[in-house]
Amino acid sequence: MSRNPTGPYTAVIGLEVHIQLATNSKLFAADSAAFGGEPNTHISVVTLAHPGTLPKLNRTAIEFAVKMGLACGCEISRENFFDRKNYFYPDLPKGYQITQHRTPVCKGGALPVRLADATTRIIRLNRIHLEEDAGKSIHEGAQSVTLLDFNRAGVPLLEMVTEPVIQSAEEAGAFLTEVRKLVRYLKISDGNMEEGSLRCDANVSVMPLGSARLGKKVEIKNLNSIKFVQQAITSEIRRQVTFLEAGVSIKSETRQYDPTSGKTAAMRTKEELNDYRYFPEPDLSPVSITENWLSSIKSTLPELPWQRVERFTNHYGVPVSAAVVLTETKETADYYEEVCTHTGAFKAASNWLMGPVKAYQNENREAAFPLPASVLAGLIELVEANQVNFTVAAQRILPELIKNPLRSPLDVAQQLNVIQETDTGKILPVIESVLTDYPAKVTEYKKGKKGIMAMFMGEVMKRTQGKADPKMATELLRKQLENK
Repeated sequence: MSRNPTGPYTAVIGLEVHIQLATNSKLFAADSAAFGGEPNTHISVVTLAHPGTLPKLNRTAIEFAVKMGLACGCEISRENFFDRKNYFYPDLPKGYQITQHRTPVCKGGALPVRLADATTRIIRLNRIHLEEDAGKSIHEGAQSVTLLDFNRAGVPLLEMVTEPVIQSAEEAGAFLTEVRKLVRYLKISDGNMEEGSLRCDANVSVMPLGSARLGKKVEIKNLNSIKFVQQAITSEIRRQVTFLEAGVSIKSETRQYDPTSGKTAAMRTKEELNDYRYFPEPDLSPVSITENWLSSIKSTLPELPWQRVERFTNHYGVPVSAAVVLTETKETADYYEEVCTHTGAFKAASNWLMGPVKAYQNENREAAFPLPASVLAGLIELVEANQVNFTVAAQRILPELIKNPLRSPLDVAQQLNVIQETDTGKILPVIESVLTDYPAKVTEYKKGKKGIMAMFMGEVMKRTQGKADPKMATELLRKQLENK
């Protein structure tokens, strides 16, 4: 059943995800496939479809597609053919798109998706196929002209098509998040939706609960953020439910989402397959994926995100929720494992990466953490050995180490004079002075106001400049209060 507020209806959602591959050159031409550049500088006569030019297939694009298919458990097509998909659009130079219609390189498969409530859904795939991207139309303000940039034309795309098994906007967002994570782990795409490297079309329909008959499908095009995908699906579900309850039939059409209004609007009626007049691409030979080639691609597969989550929970003993955060990016997961080669405090290390390390990265907008893993492990060891407390380590020692990563944590702690005091003979007099200065508070404590312990501890830590061992000081303070 849908998790959306659809009343006595259930939502049926399928996604078409377009993944721009991180190849150096385009799918059928030697032009640069890099993002950016001045308009119309990554082009050639092949990209512009000049008469007499012929396409030549990019081998790396095939390998990236197979890599994605293997990660998703797809059946890999050994014989691959390309087709022409005919339609007119100003930024499509040839007037057709070279794609895979009859033989997608990857068939079937599935992707495990973890939802916010910690449950896992297996989202089945229909296919993953290769195709070339179109260019970009630029509509400059109130001008009556459209500018065309063909830099993106011919850049290799993977189109990942799910079965209509997604039941809510939440699931759709979680699926896209997992796809983005996976392509980055595989290093086949940067997955940056803001740059168009990852785009999504959503097919949405609703039907009465218990019905076996699917409703009319509406496609929402060109969604370029996970947030907008979720908002658009939610909006479209509500629109369709409103129509059904009013007895108004739903048209099978293509719509677009306006984030400002939060609503979808009609673009055009939905094309049927025969409108595209598919036929075999005559200028490309079939591509055979041999057993040796397939094995060599398979050997390059890294440990996948969900496999790493399972290993982190089993080997390092961290909770699943922590393992999910630690494996958000391959770089973070690799860094965590390197830290764990220098310390056995695995849970403490995970807390450091999810706390101070992540905070630093967010504040400084840095993907990589500048401190060597061995140095961070040394700081963790200081805390675990009660030589410094966590707050001092995170707020005072860590910033100094980031400025001077070649220094040892112990040296910095000694220079800052923050080594934790564990000598009872030095802590006890401080506690006595605090209790002497606050006799009224001592009386309140004796009458049952135990929460006042925090005030006493705060004063002890203040007078010891944060150097008193909190556990030892707490125990000594409690004993002294009980003896008053």
